Amino acid sequence: MRICVDENIPSVTVQELRAGGYDILDLRGTPEEGMSDADLWKRAQSEQRLLVTTDKGFATRREEPHFGILIIRLRQPNRQKIHERIMQAIRRYPPQGWHGLLVVMRDSVQSVWPPR
Repeated sequence: MRICVDENIPSVTVQELRAGGYDILDLRGTPEEGMSDADLWKRAQSEQRLLVTTDKGFATRREEPHFGILIIRLRQPNRQKIHERIMQAIRRYPPQGWHGLLVVMRDSVQSVWPPR
């Protein structure tokens, strides 16, 4: 599965996903680091990647065709909590199930908007 991680996703998550065989686009440390949300969205879509972020603004894109959006929204986020919730979501849905799916992981619940 192809995944694009926003810059607010912990490096440990990137490492674990890569170790699990996922194709990860992480722009940290590249000339593209700091790109706008609009450009990040375009990049994720052009490369057919699930977008993983803590930025709730991407939820507004759920009506557009996309390859999956995973948003982590925690009351008191830290790297470990963000990592755990991402890994829970990735394990819950098969790679082919993410196309068009929006999942918002909160502290103890998740909200899901299925593909249209």
